[in-house]
This record gives sequence, C-alpha cells and structure tokens, in this order.
Amino acid sequence: MTEGDSGVRYGPALTLLASLFFMWGFITVINNTLLPHLRSVFDLNYTQTTLIESVWFIAYFVASIPSAKLIEKIGYQKSLVIGLLVMAAGALGMMLAASIPSYGVTLAMLFVIASGITLLQVAANPYVAVVGKPETASSRLNLVQAMNSAGTMLAPMFGAYLILGRSKGGTATSDVVLTHAERLADAQSVILPYGLVAVVLVVLAIVIARFPLPAMGSATQRLAPEERAKLSLWKHRNLVFGIPAIFIYLIAEIGVANLFVNFVSQPDIANLTHEKAGQYLTFLWGGMMVGRFLGSAIMQKVDAGLVLAAFSVGAFVVMLVTVFTTGPAAMWALILVGLFHSIMFPTIFTLGIKGLGPLTEEGSGLLIMAIAGGALVVVQGWLADAYGLQTSFLLTAACELYVLFYALWGSKTTAETA
Repeated sequence: MTEGDSGVRYGPALTLLASLFFMWGFITVINNTLLPHLRSVFDLNYTQTTLIESVWFIAYFVASIPSAKLIEKIGYQKSLVIGLLVMAAGALGMMLAASIPSYGVTLAMLFVIASGITLLQVAANPYVAVVGKPETASSRLNLVQAMNSAGTMLAPMFGAYLILGRSKGGTATSDVVLTHAERLADAQSVILPYGLVAVVLVVLAIVIARFPLPAMGSATQRLAPEERAKLSLWKHRNLVFGIPAIFIYLIAEIGVANLFVNFVSQPDIANLTHEKAGQYLTFLWGGMMVGRFLGSAIMQKVDAGLVLAAFSVGAFVVMLVTVFTTGPAAMWALILVGLFHSIMFPTIFTLGIKGLGPLTEEGSGLLIMAIAGGALVVVQGWLADAYGLQTSFLLTAACELYVLFYALWGSKTTAETA
C-alpha cells in the first residue's frame, strides 16, 4: 500500500499528507461549534446560521477549477504550500472579524479558509488514491481520511472549551438575548483559537515546502489536446453519478454536523447547554474515525460498493430514529450516523475516479467541486425554520437513499480509458 509499481515508497509522503487531512478536518469542524456561537452573537435564525456554512461550501464550487489549473501550472507540492498559507491568512482574518465584530467579514474569511482547503483537497485526494494498487484505492483513502476524522473528533473539544466555554451564549442554559457588551465579549473569544490555528498552518506549510514529495507518476498525467479530444469523461457512469453522489452526501453530513448542537440542546432531546452539546460532537466525529479504520480493513477483502451500500442503509435507519423519537434515543441515533457516514466520501471519490486513467485529474476536480453540495445545508435550515428542527432531518434520510443507489448501480464502471 505504501510502495508504487516503480518501487518508490510513498509511506512517508502519505504520513505527511495525513497531517493535512487532520488539519482541514479540524478547521472544518470548528465551524460546528462556531455556528451556534455566532447565532448568539449576531442573533441569527437557522437560515442565517446555515448560510454561514453555505458560504464555506460555495468556495469549493468557485475554487476547484482554479485550484486544478494552479496545480497543473506549479505542481502539487507548491500548491499544497499555497493552500496552507491561504488558510492561515483566513484564520488571521477571523481574528480581525472577531475584534470588530462583523458578520460580513466573518463570511468573507470563512470563504478564504475554505478556498485554501479546496486547493488541498484537489491535490491530496487523487494523490492518495493513485499512489498504490488500484484495487485498494478505497481502503487507502479511507485509512488516510481517518486522520481527517481524528481532526474532526478533537475540534469539538477545542471549540467547546476555547469558544463556547468562554462565552456567555455558550454557557447559557438556553438561547438568550445578549446585551451589546456581552456580544462583543463573546465575539472576541474566537481570537485565541484562530490565532493558534494560524500558527500551526504556517509551520505545516514550511514542513511541506521542505519535504521531498514523490511525483504522482505518468499514469494520471494530462494528455496532449489532440489525444484528450478522443476521450470523454461523460462515458464513465461511475463519475457521472459520482458527482451528484458527493454533492448529495455533503448535504447530509454538513446538515447533521451543523445542526447537532442546536438539536441536542433542545429540552425534549438532551436539554444541554451549547457547551455540553458541543462536547458530544466528539462522539459523532469519533464514530467517523472508527468507521474509516473499520471500513479500510473491510475493503481489503470486500467490494467497496457493497460496503458503501451497507453503510448507507445503516445511515438511513438511524436518521429515521432521530426524526421519530425523542430523548437520549434521538440524540444517540444522530451521533451514530457519524459511524455510517464515515466511509462515504472517500469511497464515493475512489469509485468515481475508477478507470479514468489520464482523465483522473479532471475527474477528481469535478468530484471536489461537488463538495459544494454542503452549501445546500441552507435548505435544511429553511426546513428547520418552517417545519421544525427534528423534522428537517428527513432531508438527511433522503440523501442516504441516493448514496445507496450509487453504491448498488451508479458506481459500476461502463468505460475504461486506454
């Protein structure tokens, strides 16, 4: 798994890339504790709250193609460094937004951070997928994505302690209307955590810049224009249906993560403060980490499509429990969906680029662009405002059914590139 056909060992490179997966998972999930915090600071409704996350994922749509072109021009290693520095700049900007405080500047800086993560995603995901044996690509990407989940597991504790735990809104027993002075003080609780994040990102950029990162190899290099014209991405059913699969899955994952704290805090669910509810996010993301390690091991022997189908059925069932029960049963069902969501993104991604050959880079860019589906979490915010937060998770259940369709039929390859 760590050695290519040419005998080049990729283990050290994959280990270093795992740190990137960790950091972008960590930063993404800080948003899950940041959103209820900003909801209190700016007195937002659910639609306005989820709009913050929509801006985050719109960046994936806007930045994916420019990222692919940048990688083509300057290479993977320099692009990774630039991505980390862009993220660091956004983190510093979040400190500025907190000192004002400004809802608009917050949205802009989150867009900057997400643009940097997009560049990392476009570079790192296909790299991990193609550096080993094709038949174990899903297993390999799930294994490295487990480090992403480690970041998502630790981020809620970091956010709950340094953001929610140090704010008036985060420690209140229920939603409260803050005074102007309290809002200003709460907003400034964001300065320290994002300052720490910026420092780590700069250090990681320096390490990546100095590391001898191996080339991806010739198998996935772009073709000359006349050769490329003979091939079509759209003849590959696994890619055509994989793009909406990523898009729809992200609606489910981000909806659960972003509304988790508010859901668990409700009196008829767990009746917790936002700070305590934020700590329970650790179990949600911890389940994703465990699921990816487990899925990686299973996919060494079981077809990735079958494993994806089984996990999507499990996710559908627990979401129905979340919607139609109350109390601890509803809370733990929502936590358990993390286990079933765990393998979905990396498995859909590797199934989507299977058989693309020299079209892999272009296909990967389209799949990463589909992460913009997370922006439609605002639809769940609208459903929560209109029909109730608990009922809105029926949208998540519907998303799981499309993943099941993709696993059983849409992921089957129909064309192979010579």
